[in-house]
Amino acid sequence: MSEVLISAPDIAPLGETEKIVVIDTRNPAAYAAGHVPGAVNLHEIFTFLATSTPEGIAELKSTFAKAFGGAGLSGAETAVVYEQSMNSGFGQSCRGYYLLSMLGYPKIKVLHGGYEAWVAAGLPVTTEVPTPTPAAFPVDESAGAILLDAADMLAALDKPEIAILDVRDVDEWIGDSSSPYGKEFCPRKGRIPGARWLEWYRMMKPTGEGPRFKAKDEILAECATVGVAPDTPVYLYCFKGARASNTFLALKNAGVKDVRMYFGSWNEWSRDPALPIESGSPFASAA
Repeated sequence: MSEVLISAPDIAPLGETEKIVVIDTRNPAAYAAGHVPGAVNLHEIFTFLATSTPEGIAELKSTFAKAFGGAGLSGAETAVVYEQSMNSGFGQSCRGYYLLSMLGYPKIKVLHGGYEAWVAAGLPVTTEVPTPTPAAFPVDESAGAILLDAADMLAALDKPEIAILDVRDVDEWIGDSSSPYGKEFCPRKGRIPGARWLEWYRMMKPTGEGPRFKAKDEILAECATVGVAPDTPVYLYCFKGARASNTFLALKNAGVKDVRMYFGSWNEWSRDPALPIESGSPFASAA
């Protein structure tokens, strides 16, 4: 794949050679306080909760085709998506990357280090709100294979060759909490049966400039600790597809060939009592 991550100083030169649309995924208050000049605020990239029914998937696609079109993406422009920092927004800029990829958008970049990297580089910020020219957003239905539904995940439980990766925080993985929004936010706590745990933070490391993605070989080394090689089919999930989007970008960028995501994730799975879960400590059987 072409390099998705872009450094803050490289954005202006990119804009001199091709059309770009910059998308700020942060909450409206943060955006209003200061943002990258020309950036369009689309916080719904982070907040939208998806279900994997046919109606839910249709709504997901139509919602974001409209939103991205409204931001001015026609297929000719490169989308540059950012959040506050790579570890403070639950992967919301990467969720934008995943949504654009799922819709088949051809040119996508993620600002590596987010808004904090932009500010640290001494680049200009503004409070001016742009008026984008709406465009007809092109949807490529053939790109949707990276989007999994609950039935896909259920079928994968009987396929040991598929690595189901749970990338949630440790309290969710061990069944102490049901979500990042409170322990009792969802009706059930636990894991999808047979899932392996690769916490999303492990895709990144601290630097003097803030969190950054690890190098590709380092990402592959992290994957190897849970039995994932570049040719292993990977099905990701988290709570609502944000942290898993961070891992999705990392794995794709590192060369893992077949990476897909259950976008409904734990928010949907835990609410259907017909779907199986593992609860309690995942280490109890090893005692």
